[in-house]
Amino acid sequence: MASTDEQHLTTPVPELHGDGIRLRLWEPDSDADVAAWLRGVTDPEFQRWNTPLKPVTDLDSARESLRRKGREAVEGTSVTYCVVDATSGAVLGSVGLQAVEPVLSVARVGYWVLPEARGRRIAARALNLASRWALTALGLHRLELGHAIGHEASCRVAERCGYRYEGTLRGAMFEAGRRDAFRDVHLHGRLATDPEPS
Repeated sequence: MASTDEQHLTTPVPELHGDGIRLRLWEPDSDADVAAWLRGVTDPEFQRWNTPLKPVTDLDSARESLRRKGREAVEGTSVTYCVVDATSGAVLGSVGLQAVEPVLSVARVGYWVLPEARGRRIAARALNLASRWALTALGLHRLELGHAIGHEASCRVAERCGYRYEGTLRGAMFEAGRRDAFRDVHLHGRLATDPEPS
């Protein structure tokens, strides 16, 4: 068995399948993927709860954002999956592991769902698939999930997927659309030793 550090550097990112969805890497050379990414990260509901460090405002910046995600996957620092319908292949949203830290065996998770796919538990299904892979095949010990206080839908997804509420992080996230003001975050965590959610 390779050490944890070696696993993160050499493990290819697999496609994941289950529960009516498929997780695959985003394709920066696909016009459809670039358009879907742009729609997702500029959606008013996404922007209500998230302020990306590098803004995506048009197709060019969306394509560069996906290229950056691809480089990070190769480097082993993050993996961002495109969530698609297993039958039609329609893009539904995104789920990813960011800030993968092989020494501490921890990563942060995040997700979003396109407006037309909401209300179908897509985020929970995608998070379950990605979490199972990260905690077993990838060998991580801990996954962390943070969401702005007041984002009840994200809180429900976390709890459904076995991420226990662990506390409040004061001023840990930018206010919506700002980089000069902060808001509090609920922190959830899931360990490899936690029971699989039902």
